[in-house]
This record gives sequence, structure tokens and C-alpha cells, in this order.
Amino acid sequence: MEPILLKNFGKPDAYKLSEYKKGGGYKALEKALKMKPDEVIEEVKASGLRGRGGAGFPTGLKWGFVPKDPTLDKYLACNADEGEPGTFKDRGIMDFDPHLLIEGMIISSYAFGAQTSYIYIRGEFVFGAKRLEAAIEEAREAGILGKSVMGTKFSHEMHVHRGAGAYICGEETALLNSLEGYRGQPRVRPPFPAVSGLYGKPTVINNVETLACVPAIIDKGAKWFKAIGPEKSPGPKIFGVSGHVEKPGLYELPMNVTMRELIYDHCGGMKNGKKFKAVIPGGVSAALLTEKDLDTELSFEDLAAKNTMLGAGSVIVMDEDTCMVEAAHVINRFFSHESCGKCTPCREGTYWLQRVLDRIVDGQGRKDDIDLLDKVCNQIFGTTLCPLGDSAVAALRGAMHNFREDFEYHITHKKCKYC
Repeated sequence: MEPILLKNFGKPDAYKLSEYKKGGGYKALEKALKMKPDEVIEEVKASGLRGRGGAGFPTGLKWGFVPKDPTLDKYLACNADEGEPGTFKDRGIMDFDPHLLIEGMIISSYAFGAQTSYIYIRGEFVFGAKRLEAAIEEAREAGILGKSVMGTKFSHEMHVHRGAGAYICGEETALLNSLEGYRGQPRVRPPFPAVSGLYGKPTVINNVETLACVPAIIDKGAKWFKAIGPEKSPGPKIFGVSGHVEKPGLYELPMNVTMRELIYDHCGGMKNGKKFKAVIPGGVSAALLTEKDLDTELSFEDLAAKNTMLGAGSVIVMDEDTCMVEAAHVINRFFSHESCGKCTPCREGTYWLQRVLDRIVDGQGRKDDIDLLDKVCNQIFGTTLCPLGDSAVAALRGAMHNFREDFEYHITHKKCKYC
């Protein structure tokens, strides 16, 4: 398929407004502004667009939850806090095609009546933040942003807000707290952000890739978008592939591509001809898959049926020489460090998982440590305000279930079999 979201990836001047317009940029916004807001929402609903940030929630349905009261201040928050290890697909849009994101955000804001939007970007993305700020200024000077968007009665302002490197701020309510100047910790729900979000006002939070899909839907129509990929997971998806493959990088594909096709047809196969061992399909918060799962389609439904998830489409491939104890150790160290500390099971549980894994890796593992790890995982899963606790145990559980022998070797021989 021809790229839609990555069509300008790598092009040196594509980030400029003049170049974006040459490729048909902002024509979708012109079209949307001639439609009624509810018609825009219905078009996105009909397209079947689902969130590309992890949960896969229907985008148009989320917009429809926002109260219709025109007297209320409403906000759109773009989640650009791409902080999970293995995840880098939103950077391709922000660095090379910032106006695509801006156009998607203006159309989305028009649909549910947001007067102001924020791009909450990971603090380390200095280059991307500067690109976005420059593109916003270009759009403002061209009359695309401001009091009268493209000469219409719709007004909209947009701002870039840089985070401070906390992974938890990728969780939507923690993101809102951070925007308000508070500690980045998740909120108790209900109320949900669509009713009471930023500053207590109705707010929609969408991922970068999700919003970048909106202009194509309005321009080409819901039917066109729906025809790409499987019925329940339509549209293009960016897969960020890293690890032991010959050609790591960003790949825009329909979600009926299988893991085998992605690795061997698109990424050139395993690096140095080594054998495949495991793959994490959706960033380190997703449970890993093994060789028997390689023919699974990378859709929301098919991966859920394998007890894992698509997440942000961050595919981490591991070869035959990968130690699953070491992999689980590194992943849990990240989650333990990034736990915001609000929920006791996550705060204490990830710490104790790390202590036990430290012990095993250091050659001090005990015979009952695998059962102890499993017990702590059970005490964390499903007991926290946000998904970080569940995410922290997903990869570890998968590693212990599918590669128990790696753990047993570490404990029995007091060393790693791959070192």
C-alpha cells in the first residue's frame, strides 16, 4: 500500500507549510469546515478508526462522549509522550510531517468544539518540539490557526507543552495533571476526561498517530479508510520494529499483516541469519509471542486472542541468543523506576520483582524464586489505578511461561547459559 502517514518521512523540506500544501495539505481541513461538526464525528465513527496509542478505543465514539453544550470550554490534548522502550513511531510524524498532525488536531477540535489544544511531548524530543512550534507559528501566520480558522467562525489555538521525562505522563489522566502543573499521577475515574478533564472541563486525549489519520479520512472518506486492513482494525498502522532484524525501522502497513510477514518480508529476516526466539508486539507493556504465534495478524483482536496487545505497534524482536531472564530484568527495572508510587501494589510490587530478578541475575537465585515472582505478579495485576502495574507484569509473565528453562538454568547453575 502507498504510505499515508509516512508519505513525507525522510523528505528534507516536508515539514514546511509550503511543501505540505503542495501535497494537498489542509484541503481536508477546508472540507471539514464546510461540514457540520456532528458530520465530522460521524465520518470518523464510520471509518472505524481506533486509537493508535495502546488501548484501541474507537476515536469517533470518544469524541461523541463530549457534552454538546457550546458554552463549555473544551480541550484536545495530543499525547506525544512517547516514553515506552521500543516505541518511536510518533517521532516520524512529528519530525518530518508536523503539519499533518496539526491539521488532524484542528479537524478533531472542530468536530467536538475544542477552542484550545495542547501537544504534550516527551521532554527528550527537543528536535520534534522545535519542529512543531515552528509549524504552529507558520499555521498561525497563514490564518490556519487563531481567531478565525481559514476565515470561518471557528477559532482555535494550539500549544506545545514539553514534559519532564516521566513515563507515567503517557497515561491520559497523569498527562492532564502534568499539564495543570501537578505531579504526574493518574486520577480516579469516573469522572472521565470527556466530561471533566483539563481544568475540570471536557477534554479528549488522542495519540499522535490517531490524529494524523483524521485528514485522510475526511479527504478520502470513511469507506476508503475502512477498506484498508481487517474489518475491526481498519486503516494504516505504523509499526516501529527494533531488535534482531536486518532492517529495523518504521513500516506503515495494514493490520492484517502477520508477524512472520513483518519480520521476514519487510524487515529482511533475522539479523545475521540467527533463529527467531520471541517478539514483543506492542512495546514492553505487551506479553511476548513465540515461534508458534508468528502467523498471527497484527490486529487488535488477533493479538488480544493471544493474550497480548498491539499497543503502540512497537515490535521488539529477539533471536536465539537472547536470555529471557535478562530481558525481563531490564524491562522490570524500567517499570519499577517509572512507577509514580501512588498505588501500593505497583510501587511495592515492582520493587520486589526487581529485587528477586536482581538476585537471580547475580547468581544468587533460590529454588522457589520463579513461584515467588508469579505470586507477586498476581498481587499487582488488576489492582492499580492505571495500566502501568498490569504492563509491568505482562512481559515477565510471558517470559516465565514460555521460557521457564532460562530462569531455571540461571537459578540452578548460578549463571546465564548465553554468556
